[in-house]
Amino acid sequence: MTRRLLTGFLLVAAGFLTKGAGSSAQHPMWAPVSDAFATSQAAPLGTADPYQGAVEDRHSVRNSVTLDAIAVNRVPTSDTNVAPVPGAPTGAVPTTSGACPPEMVAVHGDYCTEVRHTCVKWLDDPALPYARCGEYEPQATCVGERVKMSFCIDRHEYTKPGEKLPMNHASFVIAQDTCKSLGKRVCTEDEWNFACEGEEMRPYPYGWKREAKCNQDRPKEELYDPNNRQYQVLMDHRMANGANAECQSPFGVYDMVGNLDEPVLRESQRYNYPYRNGLKGGWWMPARNRCRPATTKHDDHYHDIQVGVRCCGDAPGATAGARG
Repeated sequence: MTRRLLTGFLLVAAGFLTKGAGSSAQHPMWAPVSDAFATSQAAPLGTADPYQGAVEDRHSVRNSVTLDAIAVNRVPTSDTNVAPVPGAPTGAVPTTSGACPPEMVAVHGDYCTEVRHTCVKWLDDPALPYARCGEYEPQATCVGERVKMSFCIDRHEYTKPGEKLPMNHASFVIAQDTCKSLGKRVCTEDEWNFACEGEEMRPYPYGWKREAKCNQDRPKEELYDPNNRQYQVLMDHRMANGANAECQSPFGVYDMVGNLDEPVLRESQRYNYPYRNGLKGGWWMPARNRCRPATTKHDDHYHDIQVGVRCCGDAPGATAGARG
């Protein structure tokens, strides 16, 4: 009897640890993107994975960058809008010297903590929690507070040296370690929001209407590997940095919606391990893909094919330390 009880306890413990690692206990090849994806039915259009997540480091890390990362994430040679952080105007300010590193963008301005948007044309049933809006009223209302912000953010999703596509299969833990290795940090959710929407508080980084400017809205027939009949394994539809030239925010940050989800720190959950996280922007699935929404129900170690990395850093001369 004692041996049976001990064996049962060990099996239960092993199963708990496997699930806690953010990988699939059903199949070693694939971690299910959501409960909907793990079934025989494809998730309906207009829904998205409600379980994506990520972790933060409490320690402040000043902003610097390694040379190998600059080579694959550097500022485009055609980018001539160069200005230092101190006294730089609000708006798109790609910087090269005396401010943010060359592969990052300087973000300055007044951020609204809570925004109200009004959708005038839904593409899906608005009762769905992840419904897509085709068009918003061209003016948002700030119902929160305006807060001055100044920081640096990667212009593109992080791409490893020698690779053509941005890094994926990330979690917040992986994002945290990657950013720290580059002398950066993960972005806070407020920083990510502001870099995406700008002072106009746009719902989409490129404006008020949903347009085919980003790597998103692929039909469900293209989402899964047709050769795998046992599980619905996602196809890899990542696109390279710069492939969608019009998918950029008011600050000149690319692919903030679509392409890959990006882990951020939710500051209100800073000490709520292992749920101190949010995934922002969405990926190539037809889902919300807007600046404000976040997926928050995965734990800090969740990883999968559609999760990438984008880092932030303190603006040189900024009085506030890194918070991510």
